Amino acid sequence: MKTEISYRFESSQVANRFSHELKNWSVNDVKTRLFNGGDSVKVSYEYDENGFDYTIAELDDLAERHAGKEI
Repeated sequence: MKTEISYRFESSQVANRFSHELKNWSVNDVKTRLFNGGDSVKVSYEYDENGFDYTIAELDDLAERHAGKEI
């Protein structure tokens, strides 16, 4: 099942850092897209239905380290 979540950051530079960090992310294979003037990132990934999927928790933690908030 495909899942999407979006985050907003203080600037497009920070959003790009967050997006770049996810390119080689070890938790899950995610796809990112900048939107809303470049200060927001939409993340999509395949949800693992074979147990608890920690992807969303890890994304939230990473976004928080970049001062991002879920929108």
